[in-house]
Amino acid sequence: MPSESTDQAGRQPGAVRVMVVDDHPMWRDAVARDLAEAGFEVVATAGDGPQAVRRAQAVTPDVLVLDLNLPGMPGVQVCRETLAAQPGLHVLVLSASGEHADVLEAVKSGATGYLVKSASTAELVDAVRRTARGDAVFTPGLAGLVLGEYRRLATEPASPSSGGSGGPAAPQLTERETEVLRLVAKGLSYKQIAERLVISHRTVQNHVQNTLGKLQLHNRVELVRYAIERGLDDAD
Repeated sequence: MPSESTDQAGRQPGAVRVMVVDDHPMWRDAVARDLAEAGFEVVATAGDGPQAVRRAQAVTPDVLVLDLNLPGMPGVQVCRETLAAQPGLHVLVLSASGEHADVLEAVKSGATGYLVKSASTAELVDAVRRTARGDAVFTPGLAGLVLGEYRRLATEPASPSSGGSGGPAAPQLTERETEVLRLVAKGLSYKQIAERLVISHRTVQNHVQNTLGKLQLHNRVELVRYAIERGLDDAD
């Protein structure tokens, strides 16, 4: 049974490290238990925002399963602060709210995916597994909303740090990196990209990480915005 402290002993080699954040103890424990039984390593849990930030920095999970409604600090702020400290972290929001405003705010804060709490255990396990791979995972019906928001953001003036046309020339991407970036902008998952290009899922991840590094971006949200700003989502 996972506890609220780190459990470094007896961890499974290669197991995805997960941290669960929710202010309802019974729900938090149930989610942690379900994920542990599915083979994930639940390294910590937390019940409020400040505690979540501290523990995430201490245990460095691969995936943060995060509720939005937290005492002490909103979930979106927890998302921003943990990602600022750990750019490689993937955040899956697990919320009772399916309101579009909440979904979009979570995505803007850097969340990789968004699942409502009405999801089944099997859907949660699959979502955490896919989130760990870097896929964008959303409750059905929300993916189109998020892609539409990407497009809207792309029409706004770019910030000085986003590599707009007034700044230095964009780093040169390889042909394959550009191809992967185009498919990411179209909303395809890493698995779908791998199937489309007949390459491995790991190769897709490597191309995305290389592209993020070259463009000095931090996550998939920024990457999609970059691609849409340059019209790559409309390319054939």
